[in-house]
Amino acid sequence: MHISITRLLLFALLSFSAFAQTPANVTLTNGWQLQDIAKVQDSGEKISTLDYKANNWYTATVPGTVLTSLVNNKVYPDPMYGENNRPEIISEYLCHTSYWYKTKVTVPKSYDGKAIWLNFDGVNYEATIYVNGKKAGTIKGAFARGVFNITPFVTAGKEAAIAVLIAPQPNPGISHEHNIATGMGKNGLYSSYDGPTFLCSIGWDWIPAIRDRNSGIWQKVFLSATDAVSIKDPFVVTDLPLPATDKAAIKIETTLQNNTNASQTGVLKGSIGNVTFQQNVTVPANTLSIVYFTPEAFKQLNFKNPKLWWPNGYGRQDLYNLKLSFELNGKVSDERELKFGIREYEYAVPSSEFLTISVNGVQVICKGGNWGMDDAMKRVTPERLEAQIKMHQQANYTMIRNWVGQSTNEMLYDLCDKYGLMIWDEFFQANPGDGPNPADVDLYLYNVQEKILRYRTHPSIAVWCARNEGFPPKKIDDALKIMLGKLDTSRLYQASSTDGKGVRSHGPYSWRKPEEFYTIEEAFKTETGTMSIPTLESVQGMMPQKDWEEINDDWAQHDFAKGAQKAQLFPDIINERYGKIKNLADFVRKSQLANYESYRAMYEGRFAKLFDPVTGVITWMSHPAQPSFVWQLYHYDLEPNASLFAVKKACEAIHIQFNEKEGNVQVINSTPQALAKAKVHTAIYDINGKLLQKTDVTIDAPKYKATGLPKLQLPQNLTAVYFIKLQLTDAKGKVLSDNFYWKGSQPDNMQALDVLPVVNIKATATKRTEGSKCFIDITLSNPTDKPAVMAHLQLRKSKSDTRVLPVYYTDNYVSLLGGESKKITIEAAIADFNGEDALILVDGLNVGITDINANGVAVKLNKNTQVSTWPETGLPWSPFFVEDKK
Repeated sequence: MHISITRLLLFALLSFSAFAQTPANVTLTNGWQLQDIAKVQDSGEKISTLDYKANNWYTATVPGTVLTSLVNNKVYPDPMYGENNRPEIISEYLCHTSYWYKTKVTVPKSYDGKAIWLNFDGVNYEATIYVNGKKAGTIKGAFARGVFNITPFVTAGKEAAIAVLIAPQPNPGISHEHNIATGMGKNGLYSSYDGPTFLCSIGWDWIPAIRDRNSGIWQKVFLSATDAVSIKDPFVVTDLPLPATDKAAIKIETTLQNNTNASQTGVLKGSIGNVTFQQNVTVPANTLSIVYFTPEAFKQLNFKNPKLWWPNGYGRQDLYNLKLSFELNGKVSDERELKFGIREYEYAVPSSEFLTISVNGVQVICKGGNWGMDDAMKRVTPERLEAQIKMHQQANYTMIRNWVGQSTNEMLYDLCDKYGLMIWDEFFQANPGDGPNPADVDLYLYNVQEKILRYRTHPSIAVWCARNEGFPPKKIDDALKIMLGKLDTSRLYQASSTDGKGVRSHGPYSWRKPEEFYTIEEAFKTETGTMSIPTLESVQGMMPQKDWEEINDDWAQHDFAKGAQKAQLFPDIINERYGKIKNLADFVRKSQLANYESYRAMYEGRFAKLFDPVTGVITWMSHPAQPSFVWQLYHYDLEPNASLFAVKKACEAIHIQFNEKEGNVQVINSTPQALAKAKVHTAIYDINGKLLQKTDVTIDAPKYKATGLPKLQLPQNLTAVYFIKLQLTDAKGKVLSDNFYWKGSQPDNMQALDVLPVVNIKATATKRTEGSKCFIDITLSNPTDKPAVMAHLQLRKSKSDTRVLPVYYTDNYVSLLGGESKKITIEAAIADFNGEDALILVDGLNVGITDINANGVAVKLNKNTQVSTWPETGLPWSPFFVEDKK
């Protein structure tokens, strides 16, 4: 490896007029065809010819998996609906056969005289590529790129034929089927032999087996062109002289690849805004040269008063744009452009032995969610992914854990950069109990190296983690330490997600009483979860009506069965806590109470010991890979449930909470500024909304700390259910946080909520537009003296009466005491209304609504969700249910 050390400083004379002279890339999205190798007798050399007739081939979806293409061709029904994914409907054969892909593309005339490249951003599991009758090369592993010099095979300005043979992973294992009688089954197992792949697609307790194991061309394919020298894998490292942040040193590294048999000498130029830099570089024939721009040699890379990248809630997510070009004889040979953020991570503080992540000198509480996989079928679009990341931002999260690296794609990193979500990023090994070590260590390490090289400049990546819930084999661990020592020393390497510096995993994953979340045995919790039931409309949308009123195998297919989630216990929890379930609508209505209580407590229980010792909590899971009843803030269809708003409440930067174990009020201040002379207002109401007790206390809340008041003394005349209303204001009376709890005078018995009288609340609404977005400001008010509990808004289109999704609410599932009001802003895309007016449907535990229709917004009762709309069934278990109280 040749390291260039020649540096030439040129300031005013630098010109970037040559920038953007390289021809544009051509993305190969359309025109792909697909066929099972068993139905094709021809060779890749023949298939990749222009006159080859692909008779009876399917139209292929690229990027996409084999199964995605077959579903789009209606060979199979959508496996995410009902029980369509059963092996008698979609065959396991799909993961045991290879598939041919083919397409044609016209090579741009502008590529004439240049090196022409065929690029694959990701295939699964192994690909053999042919171009115009010639073999171009192979790719192996889901996270490795394929970059092939096809200059000898194609002609600029003419059409080229491409054929790709996709082979599945060699060890697809035996699929795990979810059903009521036996539950979720085992996780993973034999697919882990294959290392860098979507090993969860064999089946886990949150995803059924995916029949093709996500085989296919799952990421982008494109053509590109360069001259003699190419630029590869730029990397930007920023350094702040903490605690000062008024300047930053920037180091840039990139690799130059000489594609010729002759030595090449040229100029590597760079710019960041109006800051420019360059150096002369000689790259020997057929070699790679690593080139550096250091702040010591290039003084202009020492920025004054830089704009910083911050995690969500701590500041702006400012990004800079780096442009690099390599010029030969005054012409651009290749160029690259990427965004980066100026920020610095630290992983320890003097006051604690536990992992504590600080950004730009500020301690950050890591509050976040696990992503098992972005989508069970890798159907990931920019629009859908952005909605999911945006909801994480709105939940006040600061971190996403990319479990076992199953969601590794460029869009995820770009969006986490944009929205300020740090990433706990993992490689491709699950719990040792869920699968063996990879059989091909070199292949595994190559895919890890590819991942690091591709994504290491993203400011959102905070931690590289080798293995989920266990240590990697020593050979892999040693190799990773050496690899990261060469490729990225700017981040923490954490060998295991459940060991080291107070980091622990291992759940629990089932619904628990709120007070049980306050037992803390670890500082940084990487996995803990609970049930999370979606809205009634989401349940109705994921299964046929015949399955709505019986908990059967269709429910199990969507994760409602025995397993870590202990779904077999959940209906009785609802019965005993909130009153006997009458039907599905009643189950969903009461489950939102359970969602809210448990998800709020999951975070409040840990923030009760903020930084003493708690430094992080990551729920299992925040994001669903398939339509599910468990472990999610929002449903697969993107409608949020009560869990999201409970998390949003608990994860406020400055937060007031009732400690449900100790019985006192606490002020949580996770910010770097102390709060002085704040006011804590506490009120207790009986079930009828009568004020029983009220107190006001002035408090100082130091930074990075949970500050507690004395134990709350409850009045003697409590009703069966009572309410606690908390409010925190600053010294000037501005509301900083509020909170609302329902409690039972007999612990864990709140069945009296089931007979609360219906409260008809009122609403006013106005609609406004900003660019492509529609905003609706709706104010809910309770004109009665009775409490209205868990009022829920759902945005729809007025004529078609269909939901608008995705949609963003500043709050939802809100409770209003007598005389209270609450303003909520709803955001959606104008295009999603299809020219219709807005309709807001309202429901809740005991909530009615006075209809309005004004200013292009109608507000009405959601009749579908009313328990009385549906017959009383008791929501029985399937006859095949085997009771297990463990």
